[in-house]
Amino acid sequence: MRSISPHKSLARMKYGFLVILFCAVLMPSYRTIESTGPNTVDVSLNGTFVGKMADTISAEECLKEARRRVNADSKQLVLVNTELAYNEYEELYGVLSAKEDVINAMCEVLGRDSRETMERAYTVKIGQYAVNLSSTDEVTDLLQAALDKYQDDDGYTPALNLDKNRELSVLTPTVYKEEKVEEDNSLRGILNTNACSGIASFLLEVYNSVELPVEKDFADYEQGIIDMDYKDYIEVVECYLPASDITDLPGAIKDVCEDQATPTIYEVASGDTLSQISERVNIPMDDIIAMNDSLENEFSVLQIGQELTITIPKPKLAVRRLVQKYYEEDYEAEIQYVDNDEWYTTQTKTLQEPSAGHHNVMAAITYVNDDEESVEYLKEEVTYEAVAKVVERGTKIPPTYIKPISGGRLSSGFGRRRAPKAGASTYHKGVDWATATGTPVYASSGGVVSKAGWGRGYGYVVYIDHPDGRQTRYGHLSRVLVSAGQSVSQGQRIALTGNTGVSTGPHLHFEILINGSQVNPLNYLN
Repeated sequence: MRSISPHKSLARMKYGFLVILFCAVLMPSYRTIESTGPNTVDVSLNGTFVGKMADTISAEECLKEARRRVNADSKQLVLVNTELAYNEYEELYGVLSAKEDVINAMCEVLGRDSRETMERAYTVKIGQYAVNLSSTDEVTDLLQAALDKYQDDDGYTPALNLDKNRELSVLTPTVYKEEKVEEDNSLRGILNTNACSGIASFLLEVYNSVELPVEKDFADYEQGIIDMDYKDYIEVVECYLPASDITDLPGAIKDVCEDQATPTIYEVASGDTLSQISERVNIPMDDIIAMNDSLENEFSVLQIGQELTITIPKPKLAVRRLVQKYYEEDYEAEIQYVDNDEWYTTQTKTLQEPSAGHHNVMAAITYVNDDEESVEYLKEEVTYEAVAKVVERGTKIPPTYIKPISGGRLSSGFGRRRAPKAGASTYHKGVDWATATGTPVYASSGGVVSKAGWGRGYGYVVYIDHPDGRQTRYGHLSRVLVSAGQSVSQGQRIALTGNTGVSTGPHLHFEILINGSQVNPLNYLN
């Protein structure tokens, strides 16, 4: 038997030790796997290979940690496209990637594929309008700027409060006066002592609920702004947005607080004219005409209740304030009406002329922005009484008037004209519609026939007296279908058109008389 030299034995021992050390260090990364199906996963993130792992669950855990690390050092929200892809297969021997290596590889991919950084912001919603600011301090500054537009040093300031009625975190503003808060807190501090805690609650309740009925003098009233609030509903919501969507504070103040032309509706009232409306809303008449297709020019007829589109300068955020103010002025008493059921609503008569009075007033005036919304007199001293205007007015609805024929061509208007033939008048006291002989003629309004027959220049003619004192006349008829004393209703057929009397051709001559004098019928026809 061959003996082994001591030197070779020592070398073999060293070699065996190195093999054992190699296996101890590297064998955990090697594995022998029985053939049981797919057991190894190549993991890719956003199309980039990041490592080989034993299962998909381990890959998802690594991704969660990588995302946490990417966002760990930032107060911003980083949005990254994260799409894991797996390639599962079976292998007998394999080297798995270390978990830390996979996480680092994923961090590199996430850093490369970051789409955009989202910053914490606060969206201020005012009705349908919204603006985004970077902090609650900027939101408060914006709301303060809206108040300061209508106050000097009155001390009203906004505060943001969590709306407990909303499921999501929504802030809503309230307005308070710092001095008032300090006064209330001071009173509560006096009352809420250990020595009189029981009676303090009672006195505090009395203080808050009871106001002694003491007659005040004008000097006893506080003047100036006594309350402020926002007219519009406002809510503030925390969110994350791209920096490009966040408005700087000066820009937001300009957009929200400055007056901007805002379309609104003006409803025409009785007696309104375009010139009066233009002066009232401080908009040039030409601009009002341009904004409304229903208006052709400055002479366009307005109807009561007609809606006109106008633009009024208004800020996006409306502020309501209550102002107490002392002033002395002349005043007019309200008109007193005496109804007369025998008269039509078009009839009025002044029974007493008015005269102005004078009074001293402490008033509570509610403003929305710069527009006066309501006035309440808190105290009034009348120097001398105003005398009211007394007007008697009718209550009956007056009759209406319609065109007395269907169709026809307006061949001669009301007023001066060249005489169409010898014997004809140069001042036309009615209107003419040219039409074929035999066209039906209808009563323009209901009434009683006062004349039906021949009328010299009129030819065959019909006169109708109406309940409002007016009279209508229908001339140059070919045939009369009613008789004197007969009652007719509006739209009832009374005659046929013709060419009788002083006439140049078949037509209907139509007149309306008020107090015995002819007027232009076209001004009275519906």
